[in-house]
Amino acid sequence: MNVTIGGAGAAGLGGTARLGRAASEITPRLPETCLRQSFFQRFLLWADVLDPLLLLKSSDEIRRTRLLLQNSGKTLSEPIQNDQTKQAFLLSLSSVHPDTDKIIPVLFRPPAFLPISLPLVIASSLQLQAKQTFFCQFVFHTYTTGFTLLNGNGTTKAEEYSLQQKQIFYSLGAISYAACIGALPLVFMNRYTLKSLLTQLVVRKLLPAPLLGLMSAFTVAVVRSPEFENGIEVMDRNGKVVGLSRKAGEKAVKETALSRAVLFGTTFFLPAVLTHFVERAKFAKTPRALASVRMLMITSVLAGMLPVSLSMFPQCGEIKRADLEPEILSSTDETELFYNRGI
Repeated sequence: MNVTIGGAGAAGLGGTARLGRAASEITPRLPETCLRQSFFQRFLLWADVLDPLLLLKSSDEIRRTRLLLQNSGKTLSEPIQNDQTKQAFLLSLSSVHPDTDKIIPVLFRPPAFLPISLPLVIASSLQLQAKQTFFCQFVFHTYTTGFTLLNGNGTTKAEEYSLQQKQIFYSLGAISYAACIGALPLVFMNRYTLKSLLTQLVVRKLLPAPLLGLMSAFTVAVVRSPEFENGIEVMDRNGKVVGLSRKAGEKAVKETALSRAVLFGTTFFLPAVLTHFVERAKFAKTPRALASVRMLMITSVLAGMLPVSLSMFPQCGEIKRADLEPEILSSTDETELFYNRGI
């Protein structure tokens, strides 16, 4: 069966149709189709791209995949007729940065995010002692910051050495600050011997979720700050680069920060609430059983929320002409321009 890739008339939500839309969704050079995605279609796309089995592919296989796609002679608006080409698109989307065409290190590819971040989230949720909490959150934010750096927009123009130096400096500061904020409630509780039931409820149950969500958004904004300081490339409907826009960079970072806050805020909040009701209902008879239930809930919520958060906004972002800088307005008559949002 022939399925038009990224076409507006594609009706099915099967694997072939999803993959066609996937290619146009994540590849910023084809913005005329990448915005024609519903949230549900984007969710199905990310469910495929996040398959951990894609991590088993070697760099040579990824390069051969890229070569296959180039030699196939097909554009993303043409039909995909065989499974080999479909798998090639999926592997490329999950392993190669859309702006630079470089292979992303295996630990920081989208399919690796859940297996690596899950134990870090569970460890950070334990809320035992301030020092342990600080260490767990420091490691957690170190990984998510590295993921953000390697999967953000890659078109920021600046002196390469100074940009990398600035991002490393910003990253270290953001990671340390976020870890300190995460451990701060426990520090106050222990220092001032605040042991009441209300204090325990607030510090151990209520505060961790909004704090982790806010700090996750904070690290994204700080690490990707060069994007709204220097601007990112914006393109017209034909994929032609029109210029660098700081406002597009700001929009891209805001959307990514919001999606990250929703991801980890929800992952901390829902399991804590559900575990509280399980504990009160005495469904779990022992502390070990309760801990197992909590780990299962965190795993389920994070696994479900990851594709949800990635699907909140199109990967190929859109910005209206009225929102752009004057120097870009003078170089194009397009009413809307497009950019790679990053993840």
